[in-house]
Amino acid sequence: MTVPLRAESSTVKVALGARSYDIVIGRDLIASLGARVAALRPGAKAAIVTDENVATYHLATAEAALAAAGIAATRVIVPAGEGSKGFRVFEQVCEAIIAARIERGDLVIALGGGVIGDLAGFAASVVRRGLDYVQVPTTLLAQVDSSVGGKTAINSAHGKNLIGTFHQPILVVADTAALDTLPERQFRAGYAEVVKYGLIGDAGFFAWLEANWREVFAGGKSSGSLAREHAIVVSCRAKAAIVARDERETGDRALLNFGHTFGHALEAACGFSDRLLHGEAVAAGMALALAFSAGRGLMPAAEAERAIRHLAEVGLPTRPRDIPGGLPSVDRLMELMAQDKKVKRGVLTFILTRGIGAAFVEGGVDEREVYAFLSEKLSER
Repeated sequence: MTVPLRAESSTVKVALGARSYDIVIGRDLIASLGARVAALRPGAKAAIVTDENVATYHLATAEAALAAAGIAATRVIVPAGEGSKGFRVFEQVCEAIIAARIERGDLVIALGGGVIGDLAGFAASVVRRGLDYVQVPTTLLAQVDSSVGGKTAINSAHGKNLIGTFHQPILVVADTAALDTLPERQFRAGYAEVVKYGLIGDAGFFAWLEANWREVFAGGKSSGSLAREHAIVVSCRAKAAIVARDERETGDRALLNFGHTFGHALEAACGFSDRLLHGEAVAAGMALALAFSAGRGLMPAAEAERAIRHLAEVGLPTRPRDIPGGLPSVDRLMELMAQDKKVKRGVLTFILTRGIGAAFVEGGVDEREVYAFLSEKLSER
């Protein structure tokens, strides 16, 4: 399978009627940010929310692009990492936006990975009862997943992303050149979300990833750049189509949470720390969901093993023992899963699969079955 040739950038539309917006994907697009924002909101000011790491690499380029378009911008810089997705930093961001006199006709720019997109988007959704915002995702995970679809949130002591809103951006600018500076571990974690699109609904894309993942990882200005962009475009098209059908996750948008019920519990168990990045938790969660599906007789064991083998091949965790530092008891993991946003009237809902590319939503999963399954997996050495 080969990668199709592309123009300098690709555009994917998220079709939501009057609130539709474009995802623009390509290299060196941050330099065009000012012109794109000015075309959408002429005369607006902007608050750029970013973290200390991203600021080092990309803030100057973003500010220069905005200045060239005549857009006055204020910078709001927060500490890097999942720890910023909490009430304390959220309050600081809101107060900084207000102090910068960002008005309802102005906008917020989220420049960074998933943490920044969620944090800045949530702030934009509530400051002055709602501001427009632009997503400029700088990680692979954010470019293919969290920047698209309007989910914004911060974490609670009880679990991940439990406090938030649905608030769609007006534009997503996915500069693939930003991935050149991404640490390999972060890129690998983001790749888990790319694989997810193949596993939930596109067996052909999964097979393409099996054959081309090394090119996707190579990226840069090499021939791998086309493979990387292709993977991002296919992922964004898949998410855009699901969001357009089910914006507020009342139906099949829940498929995007494949692996997340297990994964969020693992992430919370690790204290939302660098012990386990979000994408790593999703990978481990998908491996568990595949094994659980196979154990229920929903899919052939060999097919589950094939998918899990690919996750392991790229270096992602697929077993509880792959997670450093140990995990809490099964009882504690079950307690964390009970806070999952897909729980309905106290009953667990899982995204399971009948095979690669054939995921479905399964409500009313028996807790005793999950408990026995996790007990077995945690006892493996």
